[in-house]
Amino acid sequence: MYKLTRPDGFDFYSGTINYRENIGKIIRVTDFDLPSFGSCGKGLHASRNPNDCFIGAEIPCAAFLVKGIQRIAGDKKKSRYQAVKVLKEIKDLDSLFGWKYSEAKNPIHPFKIPAPKITNYHIELLEKWDSVWTSVRGAVRVSVWDSVRGTVGDFVWNSVRDFVWNSVRGSVGDSVRGAVRDSVWDSVGGSVWAYVGSLFPNIRCWKYLKHKRGEYPFQPAVDLWRVGLVPSYDGNIWRLHGGKKSSNSIREKIIIRNTGRVFASI
Repeated sequence: MYKLTRPDGFDFYSGTINYRENIGKIIRVTDFDLPSFGSCGKGLHASRNPNDCFIGAEIPCAAFLVKGIQRIAGDKKKSRYQAVKVLKEIKDLDSLFGWKYSEAKNPIHPFKIPAPKITNYHIELLEKWDSVWTSVRGAVRVSVWDSVRGTVGDFVWNSVRDFVWNSVRGSVGDSVRGAVRDSVWDSVGGSVWAYVGSLFPNIRCWKYLKHKRGEYPFQPAVDLWRVGLVPSYDGNIWRLHGGKKSSNSIREKIIIRNTGRVFASI
């Protein structure tokens, strides 16, 4: 069984039980609810699947392997006990969860990376992204939520969104000015979704579009993101945005959609 705690080892709910200080020991509570209260009543909670622990936890966190004692109640996702023995702390949370926890905790911010000089390589990535970006939101949301539980997906999305969305949105808005419209925010948000999906490499098949099994179909946006570029599309023009002060140090290459084809404008 697994238990997630705050990074300092204290439980999320009460903040009074330190699992790290009790490794090798038994933690016991006397103030617990009757079985009729179900798995969410008072007691000590743990889950067989570590991703189910996020029902009562957050990112960042610490993880412990525990043995439940005197089970009170439970369901498919978690059990409630009168006592647990703390066996050990698990340090490699990426392997434990099966997704890139360490990066979800500290997401890459594309506008904190020096913007590269735009080359044909970046244009090719943008062309590939243009062909799939409208599917990214639904594909990532459904595929991730189905794979690792909706609660995990929510936490990872919120972690990335809180870290980058406001500044990326503001920087892009400053640079495109009059071109700002809903399609711009949709396209920029698409890159955020693409980046979130890349944090789940164990997903082999992504919903709603055909692709080679094991291939991440939204990788072009991620490759741009990791070199410091975020695309936006206003319904007619694609732009690549980058730079620490995006409104002042934008490196922009205009790409025009024409009769279903994308090509570079000199």
